[in-house]
Amino acid sequence: MRKTLAVGPALALLMVLTCSVVSGQSSDHWPQWRGPFFNGMARGPAPTTWSDSSNVKWKATIPGRGHSTPIIWGDRIFLTTAIPTGKPVTEQPTTPQAQNQGRTGGRGPGGDSGPQVEHRFEVLCLDRKTGKLLWQKTSKIVTPHEGYHRAYGSFASNSPVTDGKFVYVSFGSRGIYCYDFNGKLVWEKDLGVQMKMRLAFGEGAAPLLVGDRLFLVFDHEADSFIVALDKRNGKELWRAARDERSSWSTPLAISRDGRTQIVVSATNRVRSYDAQTGRVLWESAGLGANAIPAPVYENGVVYVMSGYRDPKLMAIRLGKEGDLTNADSIMWSHTRGLAYTTSPILYDNKLYVVTDNGMFTAFNATTGEPFYAQTRLPKTYNIKASPVAANGKIYQATEDGDVVVLRMGEKLEVIATNTLEDQVFIASPVIAEGEIFLRSQNTLFCISEKK
Repeated sequence: MRKTLAVGPALALLMVLTCSVVSGQSSDHWPQWRGPFFNGMARGPAPTTWSDSSNVKWKATIPGRGHSTPIIWGDRIFLTTAIPTGKPVTEQPTTPQAQNQGRTGGRGPGGDSGPQVEHRFEVLCLDRKTGKLLWQKTSKIVTPHEGYHRAYGSFASNSPVTDGKFVYVSFGSRGIYCYDFNGKLVWEKDLGVQMKMRLAFGEGAAPLLVGDRLFLVFDHEADSFIVALDKRNGKELWRAARDERSSWSTPLAISRDGRTQIVVSATNRVRSYDAQTGRVLWESAGLGANAIPAPVYENGVVYVMSGYRDPKLMAIRLGKEGDLTNADSIMWSHTRGLAYTTSPILYDNKLYVVTDNGMFTAFNATTGEPFYAQTRLPKTYNIKASPVAANGKIYQATEDGDVVVLRMGEKLEVIATNTLEDQVFIASPVIAEGEIFLRSQNTLFCISEKK
């Protein structure tokens, strides 16, 4: 495995233990798509074994199509979907590029930028204990301007976020919406953009909530930008232009030296923005195209990754400002065995990475040395869901209806393989109050071990 290392003997003294800006650390909360700690980790235990005939507490049918990962606060589950209204297609592509772009379907490259059908963009709230629908609200009824990857995309791929009082939903080009827990619309915001995604792959970056601010990244083939909104009323606080093309990475908030910074992975540059002003604090080149995995952070180091063309995993030590591309701030990097789609788990100084075909690697987060590298799961899988972990176990959902349970540590050890027949998991698992929630194409499952 080719890599570069730049670890000095004073590394331990230079690393300062700080925490990501997190809300809702109780075991009954999963407030945003990477969990309460922004690293895929849950508090408390979770079930180890289940099947169609055991440990399925309830299952709920979800209408329409959506790959957004649900979020949970207390006894409420929030998720999004998009439902065709049945209105006939009337619009036609307006340019030769739109007519010819991304006509491949199935698992091949490209999405669909041809004429679309009208959809209702919906927010659902379910009771966590029973799966009963508490309320369902239509945020907007509109005909999308372009489509999505036919296997892996949807018009509702951006996961929502909550602060425990309100739920904030991004439908990207279709607007941003804030609801209270009873389903009342508090505010909505049209940011005036119709994203032009590479090959019409579709939109998907989740919003980030920090204090009273909501951060959203719009990286696409036109005028990319990051924007900060006031979560209380949707007012735009600042907007910064970005010289980036399409990417899907959700930003990460880090609190350090009395200041909150927002780290965004992308193709040209990883950048950190001052949360108050939008000023770029530091940046680094090095990642490849189609950045999707979210950054993670621990012990003064942020880890960023891309896995498509020119793949790269970098460990960037914080503390300096400006251009860090050629500085000693890049502690180590790797170019093999990296994730294209999934985000990593970072816990106990170990960084767990899984490729789209099910090869696991566990890195020493300090040195970059792998404990094990590119080790295959029991069989070849197609994977788009990011792994999550709880109580020393990793849960990896697959497109094949399996969720493989692994033991965390310095070697790959499979504990169990659990199958729900005829299911496809694109959304990531959620763990709350000792239960697992799995969203498939049309069903939400609650997995719970009987007491």
